[in-house]
Amino acid sequence: MPEHVAVIMDGNGRWAMQRGLPRTAGHKVGVDAARELVKSCRKRGISYLTLFAFSSENWRRPAEEVRVLLDLLGSSLENETRLLDENDIRLMVIGDVPRFPKLLQRSIEKTCRRTRNNRSMTLTIALNYGGQWDILNACRSIAESIQDGEIAVSEVTRNLVESRLCTRDLPDPDLFIRTGGEIRISNFLLWQLAYTELYFTDTYWPDFDIDCFERALKVFADRQRRFGNVEQQIEECA
Repeated sequence: MPEHVAVIMDGNGRWAMQRGLPRTAGHKVGVDAARELVKSCRKRGISYLTLFAFSSENWRRPAEEVRVLLDLLGSSLENETRLLDENDIRLMVIGDVPRFPKLLQRSIEKTCRRTRNNRSMTLTIALNYGGQWDILNACRSIAESIQDGEIAVSEVTRNLVESRLCTRDLPDPDLFIRTGGEIRISNFLLWQLAYTELYFTDTYWPDFDIDCFERALKVFADRQRRFGNVEQQIEECA
């Protein structure tokens, strides 16, 4: 069982259009699919789940779709906070949150504050997030520390870079899932996915149910994670 699962929830709009519905209808159904995945991870003892809910590129979508996405984010926070708290789930949000409306920022802060002491599972929502933006911010932070004389160039290590990323409090994902048929990472957790097992499915996100998740978990369980070693080394350490 993976400790940390990261998901790009893709295909909401196409799911809706296939049914003659506006794209925004797919996003609304997608919220239900996200809720069920959170429950499933909690039940299976998966400690970390990270969902890509709104990328830094999503601002380019039609204005009405962006508005509905932001409204859904706000309403989901209001509706799910109590359930998160009751199930001992901590909410974290990563990304350039200050770009969002003040009301949504306050909802994010309120839910994160209320659930911050929960320990059974951490649900991380990536909002206005991009992997390149994350790495760039880490580089700027390190450069400022060097300029201020706080650290030397020789002290710049992998661990130091990771300590300046949005995900510094999280382990790297073990399993990455992308729905919707696209086979790319799309600027999501670029640093953190270096050794993650990747799983792509044609299933649109609203149709990604518990059986679909079980299939992804089985594929993960059947893979041998070598982290640069050869198969014989892994077997000797087992």
